[in-house]
Amino acid sequence: MRWALVKVCLAVTAMVVVAFAVPLGLVIKEMARDRAFSNAEREAAAIAPALSITTERDQLERVVASAGSDSGMAVHIPEAAGQPAVDIGRRRAAGKDIATVRRLGRASTTEVSGGSTLLQPVALSSGAIAVVEVYVPESEVSNGVGTAWAVLAGVGVALIVGSVAVADRLGVRMVQPAQRLVEGAHELGEGKLGARVPEEGPNELRLAAVAFNAMADQVVQLLANERELAADLSHRLRTPLTVLRLNAASLGDGPAADQTRAAVAQLEREVDTIIRTARDAKPQTAAAGPGAGCDAAEVVRERMAFWSALAEDEGRKWRVAGADRPVRIPVARADLAAALDALLGNVFRHTAEGTAFAVDLHNGEDAVIVLVSDAGPGIPDPEAAMARGRGSGSDGSTGLGLDIVRRLAESTGGDIRLGSSVLGGTEVRIWIQLDGRARIPGGRGHRSVRRRRKAFAR
Repeated sequence: MRWALVKVCLAVTAMVVVAFAVPLGLVIKEMARDRAFSNAEREAAAIAPALSITTERDQLERVVASAGSDSGMAVHIPEAAGQPAVDIGRRRAAGKDIATVRRLGRASTTEVSGGSTLLQPVALSSGAIAVVEVYVPESEVSNGVGTAWAVLAGVGVALIVGSVAVADRLGVRMVQPAQRLVEGAHELGEGKLGARVPEEGPNELRLAAVAFNAMADQVVQLLANERELAADLSHRLRTPLTVLRLNAASLGDGPAADQTRAAVAQLEREVDTIIRTARDAKPQTAAAGPGAGCDAAEVVRERMAFWSALAEDEGRKWRVAGADRPVRIPVARADLAAALDALLGNVFRHTAEGTAFAVDLHNGEDAVIVLVSDAGPGIPDPEAAMARGRGSGSDGSTGLGLDIVRRLAESTGGDIRLGSSVLGGTEVRIWIQLDGRARIPGGRGHRSVRRRRKAFAR
């Protein structure tokens, strides 16, 4: 917008300068020409009184010399009363031009080499017509014209530069509110809910700023309402959780009782985490800084240790690969644990007892890949399973588990894919980016993971 305004002002000002400067330059040239010929007329008029008194050559030569124009003035006296014709000075005009002026009795100008001449007729005492010739060189005709044109050009350039500067300042006044509006929108999109835009500038942009600030206030209010609603709904779970904890305490000893009590305790911790997160006024939108995150290998080993007890009860074979050395990822420990629990829970929920499963962890150059595979029937419609919030809990549905996993991967710039595993069932691939750069699915790191999975299958 700013440069468009400057270009328009530049074009308009240039047109105005040309429209006025060109005619004015021509007028100046014509005025210089008129000035030069006016001076020539005055010089010719200075000789006329002497011609009306005498036609003696010596006297006329002194008069021409006293006029200071002996090199540019000539006097042509015709023959009369037995007196021969007299020519004083250098003749530049053609004889026919002099004869025409003498016959018409009217002053005239004619072009000659190097300039022009003024031919002025003068009546003599004898009744004859003498002609005074005054030479006007081209340099005198154009004297001062170049300087005047240079001044006009300078004034024109100054006007154009000044108008561009003014247009630029006006453009800044218009563009700055728009830029602040764009910056405010980016900040709000990055989760900075306190971003507001000054309500200033042109009327239209001021109204846009007012609308943006009202929208930002509404977003803050809606998020606050959502947090409170999530906290309230989570808080309502405390009563049934208390009942479960009391019932679990009365189960006595045994592996099943211990697992039930551990699951109830973990559920209570998750509910507490949800309540604290929901009531946290600061949105967690910033990227993880240096040193943040967790050891993915440790989390995988911990969650597999938890699910292994249930796998043994149901006669499932399981395997963990790639979790024997530390693998740092920019993901919170609780988030990764929740994602793994969601995927492993789907395996136990949607496959028959005795179905094998595996978790594979691969540490690439710029991404960490987590694969959860099973030997079940697979997912008939992966696209529907990936749709957010479409899970209904029916047979074959993944519910909201994949949505949790997707959010974890996308928070690092990664992604999630569903496919067929070498075990014959479903394979869920989670790309967790380490540097935010896009990684092409099926690349070298993924092929190495597939080789591991095939080796495990064998």
